[in-house]
Amino acid sequence: MAVDARPLLFAAPELILEALFISTGVVALAEIGDKTQLLAFILAARFKKPVPIIAGILAATLVNHGLAGALGAWTTSVVSPEVMRWALGLSFIGMAVWTMIPDQIEEEETQVAKRMGVFGATFITFFLAEMGDKTQIATVALAAHYGAPLVVIAGTTLGMLLADVPAVLVGNKFAARIPMKLVHAIAAGIFALMGLATLLKVETLFR
Repeated sequence: MAVDARPLLFAAPELILEALFISTGVVALAEIGDKTQLLAFILAARFKKPVPIIAGILAATLVNHGLAGALGAWTTSVVSPEVMRWALGLSFIGMAVWTMIPDQIEEEETQVAKRMGVFGATFITFFLAEMGDKTQIATVALAAHYGAPLVVIAGTTLGMLLADVPAVLVGNKFAARIPMKLVHAIAAGIFALMGLATLLKVETLFR
């Protein structure tokens, strides 16, 4: 799973599919129990208007992860492949550890932009909560790793929606039925596997 900095249009189809699959899956798993999913629960309970909440989550994620993907792609152009390999490998292993740490939502994060309407409040609070969050950092690393930022952004955004839309529609009943530790362990395992594969110069997870 070595870093591939080729432009998206020239990336191999199997690399594109792997980037989409891994980006979607690992972010969906990491997002479960994450503070942005907890924020989705709170917003759903407060406003009880799922459509503008989901639209706000989608817009905030696209902007946030778009910036993260661009940063990841830019990094590959200024850092040597060997340094990038070690940086990404250690970053993925760090993400594995971080994923196992329970998240909490701060009350002030739910109070931002109360007067901006449901969509505006969701967009701003979600965007701010996602800044520096594990799923944003994962997007940077995945975009740098695969050299296909558009595919990674599509995958991480889809992963966020897979985790957060049910949270908005069903609420806390959804969270109560999820084995959080198991889900986080699976996500951490994938991050760790990617880290080791990167350090060991494995070309791809799937052949």
